Amino acid sequence: MVNHDDAAKRLVLVGVEQGSDQGAVVRYAARHAALHGSPLHLLHVATGSLPAGSAEERGERTDPVEQSLSAVVAPMVELVEAEFPEVVVTAEAVVGKPAATLVERSAEASWLVVGHRGSGGFTRLPLGSVSWQVATHARCPVVVVRPGPGPVRDNPVVVGVDVHDVAGEALDLAFAEAHLRGAKLRMVHGAFHMSQMPAGPGMVAPDFQALDKKARKALAEEATKRLSRYPDVTVEVHVERVRPATVLAEASRRAGLLVVGSHGRKGLRRLMLGSVSGEALHTAECPVAVVPSAK
Repeated sequence: MVNHDDAAKRLVLVGVEQGSDQGAVVRYAARHAALHGSPLHLLHVATGSLPAGSAEERGERTDPVEQSLSAVVAPMVELVEAEFPEVVVTAEAVVGKPAATLVERSAEASWLVVGHRGSGGFTRLPLGSVSWQVATHARCPVVVVRPGPGPVRDNPVVVGVDVHDVAGEALDLAFAEAHLRGAKLRMVHGAFHMSQMPAGPGMVAPDFQALDKKARKALAEEATKRLSRYPDVTVEVHVERVRPATVLAEASRRAGLLVVGSHGRKGLRRLMLGSVSGEALHTAECPVAVVPSAK
């Protein structure tokens, strides 16, 4: 079981890129660090090319790391210091491969925050490859933030639950986050597969009502295991016979955070995201926390 109280004492790491959308990502990371009482560390990984308008482009010789610190990281440090004075913030820039570097550094963080950016930073385009790789392989929970205008939503925290393969780490984290935020927790389960439908003469459909009742009971049992630690958390259980990714996307419209496990029931743990978690990253309308399995 993950001890989130101990983890909260370590830093929140945020991957910083060049782009106008980065303010939203850094603000989310700073709010998250403040909530957890953790220091915030900004990390920019330069690939070898310098930011537009850099000193080198003006004919001046300079160190790529120093230039990245000045052009990309320093404005974000100033943002945090101005808007979140209670947060201890540090920053650095390194040269390397962004996804690999962030994954490596995730081992020393309690949380890693990255932007959703697809090509060009347009918020509705597919998830960027760096974000996808980081969410798949990181050693700590990863929050993928879809930048964009809109209010900061505090309620509720939504967690997707597969009653046939419960991701205990994701549930533990969801309860801890709901407790810290003073938020309601919604445990959501979706179940639908074409194999459940009758396909020939004389075939009878399953008793869906009984299946749904069984799923609700399983969710209630998982909640009971955690309510002794978080008695202040109000829990709602929602079971719907639709595709799991569909019910999560719908729930994310009214959520401050969506929590999912990092693997599917038959997925290769640590090598790939489960299909439901992966689709949630592409379609959710709120930040998504991807929680790695300890198995």
